[in-house]
Amino acid sequence: MNDSVSVPAPAGSTRTRTENAEDGFVATGALAKNLQSVLVDLTALQLVGKQSHWNIVGPNFRDLHLNLDEVVDIARASGDDIAERMRALHATPDGRPAVVAEQSSLAEFPQGEVLTHDAIDLMTAAIERTVGTLRTVHDEVDEVDPTSADILHGIIEKLEQQAWFISAETRTPRSS
Repeated sequence: MNDSVSVPAPAGSTRTRTENAEDGFVATGALAKNLQSVLVDLTALQLVGKQSHWNIVGPNFRDLHLNLDEVVDIARASGDDIAERMRALHATPDGRPAVVAEQSSLAEFPQGEVLTHDAIDLMTAAIERTVGTLRTVHDEVDEVDPTSADILHGIIEKLEQQAWFISAETRTPRSS
C-alpha cells in the first residue's frame, strides 16, 4: 500500500441535485450520515465475510464456508438497498475502498488461514458490530424517515439470524 495516498473526502453526506419530477423527500444531513455509516459497515462485512470464506480451515469447513457466502450475499444486497435508498433521497453513497477502510467500525480480520472455530467468533463479532451500527442509528433514522427505518429492520433481522446460525456451531447447551 502506498503510504503517500491520502484518503478521499467522503461523499456520503453530500446531496445530489433534484431533477425533473423528483420533488419528494430529501434526506437531511443527519439521515444521509446515518445511512452512510450503515453502508460502510455492510460493505466492510462483505469483505470480512469473503476473507474468512477464502481462508478458513478446520472442522466443519464446508458448512461454514457455505454459510459465509450467505452472510456476504445479505451484506451485499443490503448495502445495495441502502445505497439506492440514499440516491432516492438525493444523498450520495460512498463505498470507495479508502472511505470504507477509514469509516468502518468492524475490526480487522486476520490475514492468512484461520481455524473455523476462530472464524466463527470473528464473524459473529463482525455481524454483531454491523447490527450494532444499524441499531445505533435506527431511532434517529426512524424519527425522520420511517421508510428507511423499515429497510434497517429487515437487515437487522437477517443479520441477527446469521449471527445465530454461525455462533451455534461452537455453543454448548446450558444445563438446566
